[in-house]
Amino acid sequence: MAVSHQWFIQWSAPSMLLADIGNKYKDINEHFDTKPQWNEGSAVTGDSAKEYEEEEYYYKYRPDRYKYTDGSTAAGITLWLAMMQVARPQSVPADTDTPPFSTLYKWKLVDYEFPSARLRRHAINTGKFVTQNVLPLGLEVWGSRVFVTVPSWRRGVPATLATVPRAGGLASPPLRPYPDWSYHRAFSDGNNCSGLISVFRVNADPCGRLWVLDSGQIDSQDRPQQICPPSIVVFDLHTDTLIARYPIPDKYVLQDCLYANIIVDTRKEDCSDLHVYVADTWRFGLLVFRESDESFWRFTNPLFYPDPLASNFTLHGTNFQWADGIFGLALTPLDKNDDRLLFFHSLASYREFYVPTSVLRDESRVNDSATQFNLVGESRGLYGQSSASAIDNRGVMFYGLVSRDSIGCWDSKKPYLKKTLGVVAMDSDTLVFPNDIKIDQEGDQSVWVISNRLPMFQAGTLSPNEFNYRIMYASAEEAVRGTVCDPDSPVPRSNPILQRGWMPLT
Repeated sequence: MAVSHQWFIQWSAPSMLLADIGNKYKDINEHFDTKPQWNEGSAVTGDSAKEYEEEEYYYKYRPDRYKYTDGSTAAGITLWLAMMQVARPQSVPADTDTPPFSTLYKWKLVDYEFPSARLRRHAINTGKFVTQNVLPLGLEVWGSRVFVTVPSWRRGVPATLATVPRAGGLASPPLRPYPDWSYHRAFSDGNNCSGLISVFRVNADPCGRLWVLDSGQIDSQDRPQQICPPSIVVFDLHTDTLIARYPIPDKYVLQDCLYANIIVDTRKEDCSDLHVYVADTWRFGLLVFRESDESFWRFTNPLFYPDPLASNFTLHGTNFQWADGIFGLALTPLDKNDDRLLFFHSLASYREFYVPTSVLRDESRVNDSATQFNLVGESRGLYGQSSASAIDNRGVMFYGLVSRDSIGCWDSKKPYLKKTLGVVAMDSDTLVFPNDIKIDQEGDQSVWVISNRLPMFQAGTLSPNEFNYRIMYASAEEAVRGTVCDPDSPVPRSNPILQRGWMPLT
């Protein structure tokens, strides 16, 4: 994900060697009859009215704080029924060419649902929409929608957070900006930090709130500009309204840092104990946010660093060097002590690590926790770099193997050994750079993957005649059935977390 790091030559790697260098539906409904529904409001006029030929468009009202309404209660009941499988959303895939995954959507180039064709033309003519610069990066699934993030890597990204229907039915639908156009730079003041600037990833909590990680940086691939502070932005998924915005304090925004991944952690039904963990991929830190008092603190550890021997990538003839640190974050289910582990890894690494979240949630441990961050088992081996990861409610981890066009798996109740690491799917066309992975919150969980050929996008070698971006899904249970990752498989289920410190398990 990195572009270049001139500073990389100045830091010293951890003293230990981390790298291992020795070793059913196929028919598509072509008629997409879902049209944008625009909320009533006051027409926006002014300098842009003449440019838009006096066409009016509407901004959605945004309350400052979260409020319950009858509508949100009804919406919540509907979502609860879906999650309890009383009324479960059904998806019609665009293809089933990558078993066990089905492809919900696939795009050659990405378009948006503009309020009108005239406004779309205006966005193109003014450079606010450059379709070849639009790259879907992250995803989340909640209720009847799939959320897609589109960072402002380059000029011409009109909206940085959007949705598509979970139901499927059209192979390449346009993205619908979330929560509406007024939050995005195409139709708002480009220097207004009250909207969304460049969203990398999002995570939904069990209480129906979407936690959005906004880097505040535009043109990251060309001429990076930090026009707003990086922030955590929270939306109510029942009403699609803004709940809160939490700018990351300046003291935790290091020069050239990149907060690239986010995950929420809560134990209580009302989410009153919620904490958020955010990975700083370029400055090798783990930021913690506690919602109850809006406090931030930051952990540092040598295990957050990239492995220099894993920083050279070659993918389908494209060679690149990325020195990306801590990136993948995955939480285990709660254990008998009401605690859980956070598994993490750097993108430029072949290793997996863990830390108890009871340590992360205690701000007094920031400078007294070095031995609590630990190595798990063996290396994944050469070309074992991994992107995002997620763990289902049975403790099975899914992770993207970006150099192998694959989705890997591991039963976290078993030792982390090469023989206990499985591959769920591999495809040199549909799974080129699986970038983000999520597990939905239904009882019968599904694993969701977005692949986006990111290195080719950065190199400018994407073909507009090929499908470059895909959203895929599979039953989490069925995906690993009969594999070494199946919790019911006969592999000995010894506890892999037995030792402290740096030594791998034997």
